Amino acid sequence: MASSKGELTYRQKMLQANKEAKATVVSLVLCIVVWAVAGFGLAGLDVKVLGTPVWIIGGTVGTWVFAIAVAVFLAKRVFADFDLDEEEEGANRD
Repeated sequence: MASSKGELTYRQKMLQANKEAKATVVSLVLCIVVWAVAGFGLAGLDVKVLGTPVWIIGGTVGTWVFAIAVAVFLAKRVFADFDLDEEEEGANRD
């Protein structure tokens, strides 16, 4: 996806930003699903850890750990570091 100079074109930058936005929305939905399953899904169990019901631990700490894992995944595999500034004068807006 790089031009001859090794730089991204304006179009490629916008496509990458769109990819990142879509991945972030999917990640949000996954975090909500994990929160619902770990919290509400475990509410029927009569299991306690150190006197705390497991659904509280799953719904809070479990969701937090999952969100951190997703953020690390996004940072390493989806997000790209590039400058959003305009290209040189007269540059082509692909």
